[in-house]
Amino acid sequence: MLKRRSPTLYAAIITVMGLGVIYFGATRWGLLSAILQRLTPAPRVVCTPDARIHQAPTTSLKTDQTLEKQLPANFDRSKVSLLIEKSQYRLTVYYNQKPIKSYAAVFGDLSGDKRREGDRRTPEGILKIRDKYPHPHWSKFLWLDYPNAQSQCKHDRAKQRGDIPWSSTIGGEVGIHGVPTGEDALIDERRNWTLGCPSLKTKDINEVYEVVQVGTIVEIVN
Repeated sequence: MLKRRSPTLYAAIITVMGLGVIYFGATRWGLLSAILQRLTPAPRVVCTPDARIHQAPTTSLKTDQTLEKQLPANFDRSKVSLLIEKSQYRLTVYYNQKPIKSYAAVFGDLSGDKRREGDRRTPEGILKIRDKYPHPHWSKFLWLDYPNAQSQCKHDRAKQRGDIPWSSTIGGEVGIHGVPTGEDALIDERRNWTLGCPSLKTKDINEVYEVVQVGTIVEIVN
């Protein structure tokens, strides 16, 4: 006569099989590594601040004279760089590290440096123009290389410190652009209307567009 297996043995077998299925699924779909990553204390993220490149202008450089007339004949575009000061609502064009002309600018949320997608903040640090092209709504667009390595480090640190949710994404598509047609008043009235991009008047973005190139350095500070 066969001996009946105890309910305890059946329960143990079912439990082992269930755990095996869970382990297989978690491994296959990457859930196990994600769980272990959350349970294992990560090394502290340390970001080295970018060194300042530009000295801010000490006098007003706003002028009606066009930018190209203030630059040397046959100027070298590789010597052009930009400094954007959010607290001053200002973008300044430099040539060979010398400030040439400043323009009024507005932004998105001025409460701090950009940390995640959707916070409407303008990123700070040393960036570069990765592309430039006409824009159907804002005249021109100077696409910046956000996020770069420094941006990613600050994003990761903010997550580790609990400043932003772990589910946050870093975002992108940040650039310098103009305003909708006929809306130069947005700049004059310092209305920070963008989702985080620096914005200039139409004629101003058109001037800057003509002297920069892919690779132009853009330093953004508070």
